[in-house]
Amino acid sequence: MDLRFGDSEPTDEERAAVDALLGPPESSWEGAARDGTDPADLRWARGGREARDRRDLLLPGLHAVNDRVGWISGGALDYLCRRLTVPPAEAYGVATFYAMFSVRPRPATVLHLCTDLACAAAGAIDLCAAVERRLGPDSGVRVERGPCLGLCERAPAALAVRAGRSELRATAVCAPATPDTAVHAATAPESAPAEPPPAAAVPQTGESTLTLLGRIGTADPTSLDDYRAHGGCTALRRAFELGPAGVIREVTDAGLAGRGGAAFPTGRKWQATAAQPDHPHYLVCNADESEPGTFKDRVLMEGDPYALVEAMTIAAYATGAHKGYLYLRGEYPRALARLTHAITQARTRGLLGDDVLGQGYAFDIEIRRGAGAYICGEETALFNSIEGYRGEPRSKPPFPVEKGLFGKPTVENNVETLVNVLPILTMGAPAYAAIGTRTSTGPKLYCVSGSVDRPGVYELPFGATLGELLTLAGVRKGLRAVLLGGAAGGFVRPDELDIPLTFEGTREAGTTLGSGVVMAFDDTVPLPRLLLRVAEFFRDESCGQCVPCRVGTVRQEEALRRIVERTGAAAADDIALLREVGRAMRDASICGLGQTAWNAVESAIDRLGAYE
Repeated sequence: MDLRFGDSEPTDEERAAVDALLGPPESSWEGAARDGTDPADLRWARGGREARDRRDLLLPGLHAVNDRVGWISGGALDYLCRRLTVPPAEAYGVATFYAMFSVRPRPATVLHLCTDLACAAAGAIDLCAAVERRLGPDSGVRVERGPCLGLCERAPAALAVRAGRSELRATAVCAPATPDTAVHAATAPESAPAEPPPAAAVPQTGESTLTLLGRIGTADPTSLDDYRAHGGCTALRRAFELGPAGVIREVTDAGLAGRGGAAFPTGRKWQATAAQPDHPHYLVCNADESEPGTFKDRVLMEGDPYALVEAMTIAAYATGAHKGYLYLRGEYPRALARLTHAITQARTRGLLGDDVLGQGYAFDIEIRRGAGAYICGEETALFNSIEGYRGEPRSKPPFPVEKGLFGKPTVENNVETLVNVLPILTMGAPAYAAIGTRTSTGPKLYCVSGSVDRPGVYELPFGATLGELLTLAGVRKGLRAVLLGGAAGGFVRPDELDIPLTFEGTREAGTTLGSGVVMAFDDTVPLPRLLLRVAEFFRDESCGQCVPCRVGTVRQEEALRRIVERTGAAAADDIALLREVGRAMRDASICGLGQTAWNAVESAIDRLGAYE
């Protein structure tokens, strides 16, 4: 192991940030001053294997420094590496992998301005230009244009983050943002107006037909007692009555399929994990929803956090896991606060810990914050991120149910999938399976944004049509196209709104349901520029591990940029090149990012005639 440390020293603030996470160093080998008071320091090294076993604390350590100072210096990185016995070169590769970290000096306050699809259609480019003019180089604020912030229903969006000690640290979400409100959030985040309640993102709030969204707007998300008064913990008690095998049987009979886009049968995944003889088993909740246009998991976590805690406990009980990790995207400060509070209260009240509900079952949840990497939504990249490595996908097999997190059997589900387990256990598998269609069962959440009057999260049973959903959302006149599934999805025409919103229905229509993104664009949105933004997104978010994706996403962006400026035969040549590059990415990329990077562009060319 090459531990080539530099000569840089951490500042007192950086050292304090790391020590607050890891505790004070026990010897000079871990970074304590070598003052001769402990002769043992001069004779043998301490730490070693024990310290390396804590490598999974590298990402939290980087967050600790970034939260305190605003960036990660060479001295801070070296000190963190000494504490964890991690080679600095590897830690540098991890620190530079994430968009929210910086290894170069920058101001303590950073203003993130979303320029992705929904925000771009709502005037984000003009907003960015106006904010950048007002916040010049001497303002003490770093303005960064970036990908989706998960606030698509309130586009355009901005997120201000100020580093410092806990009493000075602050975040401010500003959406919909104007130049005035964005500048105020950046210069005084502690006094920025509060966000609207999560119920504001649920146009159906209060309707009796809601299953997954029923508590949002009616129950206090900070109160465990109120959660219980609205049916909370009922599913967990029934899970203990059924036993692990009974829970898996109910989930299997209900026909629950993953809601993150792959639609893999949840019961099969749970059964495969539970059957593994290797222990310990782990549960990972994937709350890193970074697909442009997706925000349903954020609304669930902010508006009904105890439901996720209960659902994770049930999933862990069924699969034999005693430790769960909730991987939360770094751009969700309110979700982080709500979940931290909910986990603490659940632990205090016996819903987590060594004896859950007095049943002799031990389970606890640890939150791990992401730091701005779309690829970490891929399950094996997420495992690498938690373990302290670059968030690059692993080749499969072996599959996570055999060797996942820390090389142990792991079940991974996203937030919406897990929350669906609660109604399965409370109403029973037959009643749940009766919702929707024969092959797509249960309710589904849709993230509707763009050219609609009532953007937000909608809950409908599988089988409702795209037109019915857009009618609920109030689609505007002049509809030009609808993007299903986000940047990794596909476009459909305005005359195709009778597509049934099911896994099989969208597949037969030559598109995808994905994670439930529905973005409407009217004829005022320049489609070629929108497609270029899709290509920029994939180029920027590619982890670079495999050649087809690393090179293909760059070539795709270059070709689309040329097409915007060219017509006729020259544009036709670039479209032919796009098809060739797209096929190569789809066939040869390691993970879903490269495999789907061409989907939206292909559908826009073939279904919409985007460049005719």
